[in-house]
Amino acid sequence: QVQLVESGGGLVQAGGSLRLSCAASGSFISIAAMGWYRQAPGKQRELVAFSTSGGRTNYADSVKGRFTISRDNAKNTVYLQMNSLKPEDTAVYYCNADIATFIIRSYWGQGTQVTVSS
Repeated sequence: QVQLVESGGGLVQAGGSLRLSCAASGSFISIAAMGWYRQAPGKQRELVAFSTSGGRTNYADSVKGRFTISRDNAKNTVYLQMNSLKPEDTAVYYCNADIATFIIRSYWGQGTQVTVSS
């Protein structure tokens, strides 16, 4: 069974930094895109950043220049380095990955809370 396990959330003051990690485990053939989404209270889940298996990355306009997504393919892990955090970055952050077993499907992590105080 494939699982995505996240870590690294927490409480930080505005202007601070956090690093999120998400590791895929279980039996699978390969991982295509990996990314991060977030959902703030009362809002829809939104894409923060993603990285393809070929290394292409994309970011939401609201985080460009502050967040960096990276992958360690040997460890099946994706990271999100978040700098210059703002109170509006407060949300539950979810890891997402397109993983191939006998089919390719999208998997989600359990979510990790990020709270930025002003």
